[in-house]
Amino acid sequence: SCDASQLCNCSSMGLEFIPPGLTAKITGLNLAHNRIKHIQSQDLQQAVNLKTLLLQCNEISSIDDDSFQSLGKLELLDLSNNSLAHLSPVWFGHLFSLQHLHLQGNSYRDLGQSSPFSSLRNLSSLHLGNPQFSVIRQGNFEGIEFLHKLWIDGSNLSQYEQGSLKSIKEINHMIINIRSINTFSEIVKDLVHSVAWLEVRRIAFSSAAETQLLRVMSSSFAKKISFRQTLLTDATVPEIVSILEDMPKLVDLELVDCRLLGTGQWKMEFQAKKSQTLRVFTIKNLAIEEFYLFTDLQAVEGLLSLFTRVTVQNTKVFLVPCKISQHLQSLIYLDLSANLIGDLSLEHSACQGAWPSLQTLNLSQNSLSDLEITSKSLSHLGNLIVLDISLNNFGEIPDECEWPKHLKYLNLSSTQIPKVTTCIPQTLEVLDVSGNNLKEFGLQLPSLKELYLTRNQLKTLPGAAPIPNLVSLSVRRNKLNSFSKEEFESFRRMELLDASDNNFICSCEFLSFVHHEAGLAQVLVGWPDRYVCDSPLAVRGAQVGAVHLSLMECHRSLVVSLICVLVFLVILLLVAVGYKYHVLWYLRMTWAWLQAKRKPKRAPPKDVCYDAFVSYSENDSEWVENTMVRELEQACPPFRLCLHKRDFVPGKWIVDNIIDSIEKSHKTLFVLSEHFVQSEWCKYELDFSHFRLFDENNDAAILILLEPIQSKAIPKRFCKLRKIMNTKTYLEWPLEEEQQQMFWYNLKIALRS
Repeated sequence: SCDASQLCNCSSMGLEFIPPGLTAKITGLNLAHNRIKHIQSQDLQQAVNLKTLLLQCNEISSIDDDSFQSLGKLELLDLSNNSLAHLSPVWFGHLFSLQHLHLQGNSYRDLGQSSPFSSLRNLSSLHLGNPQFSVIRQGNFEGIEFLHKLWIDGSNLSQYEQGSLKSIKEINHMIINIRSINTFSEIVKDLVHSVAWLEVRRIAFSSAAETQLLRVMSSSFAKKISFRQTLLTDATVPEIVSILEDMPKLVDLELVDCRLLGTGQWKMEFQAKKSQTLRVFTIKNLAIEEFYLFTDLQAVEGLLSLFTRVTVQNTKVFLVPCKISQHLQSLIYLDLSANLIGDLSLEHSACQGAWPSLQTLNLSQNSLSDLEITSKSLSHLGNLIVLDISLNNFGEIPDECEWPKHLKYLNLSSTQIPKVTTCIPQTLEVLDVSGNNLKEFGLQLPSLKELYLTRNQLKTLPGAAPIPNLVSLSVRRNKLNSFSKEEFESFRRMELLDASDNNFICSCEFLSFVHHEAGLAQVLVGWPDRYVCDSPLAVRGAQVGAVHLSLMECHRSLVVSLICVLVFLVILLLVAVGYKYHVLWYLRMTWAWLQAKRKPKRAPPKDVCYDAFVSYSENDSEWVENTMVRELEQACPPFRLCLHKRDFVPGKWIVDNIIDSIEKSHKTLFVLSEHFVQSEWCKYELDFSHFRLFDENNDAAILILLEPIQSKAIPKRFCKLRKIMNTKTYLEWPLEEEQQQMFWYNLKIALRS
């Protein structure tokens, strides 16, 4: 399970122990998702060059003290999601090179009385905690001075001894999953000067009194604060903002997957000090249950003037009040993607004086539908360079539009545009119109350098002359089938042409030109993830001249047509053979046999209620019903016959009626005639008796020849029936009256046998 670099993957193999035979060659070992319960001293003794050891998602409950003693070069150890009830410092005593340690998801309640990590001088990231983890003691983190990331799952952490985390001088990113605000407050006191990025998860700020416990954060040197899956209310938001305002180095505030109970009716006005450092504000997936009642946020206007980057994604924003937009004087980046902004609300949001410094605006996946209104609403943004309005539904676009005068990048991908017009601004350097229904592209864009036309319906390349400065063109997944020599000539100045996933057709002229222009291979990048001419012309930097085409590659249409004709002829031949040799009949009989085999071989005696089931043709019904039935049913003692006209159960499938009648009868009488042989339902009755009676080698079948008939007149597929007629006696109906009495006598004897 090892690759060339000696990384061995033994995950998800149902192992109950570490496999023997590990050598010094191995540098990585993945044993995740097995059923290992115990790590023994000798298991890893020889793997002295191991750098990565993944043991997550096993059932490990015990580890010998010297199990990791020989792993002095180990850099990553993952023991997460096991059953470790305690952590021993001895385990990690010789892991001098360890940088990443994952211990979350076990069952330990604390880290012991001392530090399990005192010898891990090179540790960079530490993940620990679980739902049972409840105590952090002083000294638990002794020996660790710097961590790039510290992740503590303390959802039920209830006891924290002050000073426990103070020994760590610097933590670049700390993630803590916690519910108790009191415990969180105690932890923050120890992190005031050490944490650069504090991320808090699954905490609920329900009341203003609770939030006051976080006042200690106001003196924190953290540069970024993130709240994930956090509950906020109208009562707690003002308090939290007041605390964050006082943080002397806070630059970035982030709320992800949070929930806000309220409508923005905040009672405090934030205008006391106004944070001089906060520049970046991000909200993603904020759930506001009554978002349609949300206020215009006038109370926070004073906080906004220094913001340079604001992201509000997937938060059901349908309007940014004009005054709020006008207060965002320093804003250079605004992301309002995946919201509910429409054409009219955008006009109000981007009112005169709004976002005067804005350079990048993302309005993708909103409710915009009129490109003319959208462009006009934004036309006054003199500094706007990048505009993303993809994933809206513009449809037809006008011939003329008014745009910001310095716009250079425009993303109109997946906006249902059937045709591009001169509405597209001439100032663009990058244009993305991928994922539309474009059949052609003929715009004159003198400044354009990059053009993305992926996933359209193009059959020809855009002309080179109207786009003289184009250096990169992507036409992947269109309907291109060839290039002209002129088009190839225009590609010479390009740095990148991606035309993969198209339908190029081979031609002698095409290939001849390409073979002589091997330098073009530097441009034809990306084609041969798929094929050009159904043959790999060039991988990045490869030569085109090595192409050798097969018959299929150069005459694909002809070859495909021939294959279709051959397939049709084979199907026609199979149908003819099947008809001649009764294949359908054999299939039908196989199904009937499978159905009949489900039933018991013989019906129980109590269920046999007829002396005989009579199978006959409708054309012979007069003799059967007026002659045979009268003779047999009026005999002494009388015979009880089963006739389909009289005794079949109404509404029941006729095939089930036939099978049941044969099984509930002692005998089966076949009245054979030329009409019988031609009757479809008589064939069915012969079919089932063929399986149920003749295969059992009994005499339950009685054949009556109503008229002379040769055995060869019976279809050849009833081979056993033909054999019986050739080897056994059957009754023949005599035309002379004096012989008919003997016929009835013999028939009655046969029925009683």
